[in-house]
Amino acid sequence: MTDPETARHRRRPAVRLGAAAAALALVAPLAACGTGDGDGGTPTINLYYPPEQNLQKVVDDCNVQAQGRYKIAYRVLPRQADDQRVQMVRRLAAEDSGMDVLGLDVTWTQEFASAKWIREWTGQDKAEAEQGTLAGPLDTARYEGKLYAAPKNTNVQLLWYRKDLVPQPPTTWDQMITMARELKDQGKPHQVLTMGAQYEGLVVLYNTLAASAGGKILSDDGKQAVMDEGAVRALEELQRFATSGVTSPSLSNATEDPVRLEFQGGSGAFQVNWPFVYPALQEANPELAKQVGWARVPGIDEGTPSKVTIGGVNLAVSSYSKHPELSFEAARCLRSAEHQKFSAINDGVPPTIEAVFDDPEMTEAYPMKDTILEQLKDPATRPLTPAYQSISTVTSAILSPPSAIRPQQTADELRGAIADALESKGVLP
Repeated sequence: MTDPETARHRRRPAVRLGAAAAALALVAPLAACGTGDGDGGTPTINLYYPPEQNLQKVVDDCNVQAQGRYKIAYRVLPRQADDQRVQMVRRLAAEDSGMDVLGLDVTWTQEFASAKWIREWTGQDKAEAEQGTLAGPLDTARYEGKLYAAPKNTNVQLLWYRKDLVPQPPTTWDQMITMARELKDQGKPHQVLTMGAQYEGLVVLYNTLAASAGGKILSDDGKQAVMDEGAVRALEELQRFATSGVTSPSLSNATEDPVRLEFQGGSGAFQVNWPFVYPALQEANPELAKQVGWARVPGIDEGTPSKVTIGGVNLAVSSYSKHPELSFEAARCLRSAEHQKFSAINDGVPPTIEAVFDDPEMTEAYPMKDTILEQLKDPATRPLTPAYQSISTVTSAILSPPSAIRPQQTADELRGAIADALESKGVLP
């Protein structure tokens, strides 16, 4: 089972290359990488997509279904999300026609659409992309009310907890901290483990807390920094958690896989992390795995369920593709219900088509599927704006380390930095 979110969220707090002008200066060596079909033979549809162990089998099946009208070629992108994005941005800025179908992180769709690098989904293509697809993932695929991508897979974090230590999982962060302190007083494993390093994982944690508190980071149209009362409450909760005495000493440096390893080692009573931890735990520590349950990520207020930030990949069609109609057809095949089920079972990437969760074959591979679906039906999305990369960079820098947060002061600082990021200020191109 692959670990898509570990690769996707381990982003360096680095550059944003959203502006075409900045990208064009770097594009010359990459422009020649496109694969054409100028020999007049079967059209090649170049799929640029992150590493996914069994995706080639899906590609092969779609090629069979195409019956010789086209052939999809899977061009594997780098593992790191930053590197994936930089490669696509450079080539699209140069109007490279060698890219057809693009696998975009859910946070990139708006940026690529605003730059006019990807085509709108319309007509029957749009209808099929929307049919039965969960609303949260669909929100990440829209820009200014139009659909620019089709959600292929999604993801959402869960609370993993020790059933031998905690009879019932906590429903709020305050409850979880209290339970952990009681376990600590008893000399038992007690730590609450999650991601707190200065990178996208910290932004995801804060976004979940803010949405769970009913807060807004941006205005609904994505054009203004808000940082309202709920967003401040989330900062209070994050700082309280970081200074509670029940976190790992490495919280401010923690990313997904080290968190998983700490929990597997037995020091944690709770872990907030992606579903990839489940099969890893089964293999690495099967005895501990028997004692581990899962639940919805805790919320802020008792009686108000959390809203948990979603991840995933959207399929878009390049504006510069020589074969747009065939590219839309190929994308529809790659994200069909049967192929989403295959990828979910074999590559551990949760589907975006709701009916797939009801398939009996999903039960063994996803014993936690009902909890995943429950969260996906009422999720949090990260701020939907073309400037998201800049916002993420400044947010992770200001929130790090979480123990140093001063809620109102930090909120004011974030509001100003995000406002600058929306105007492409404050982040080096």
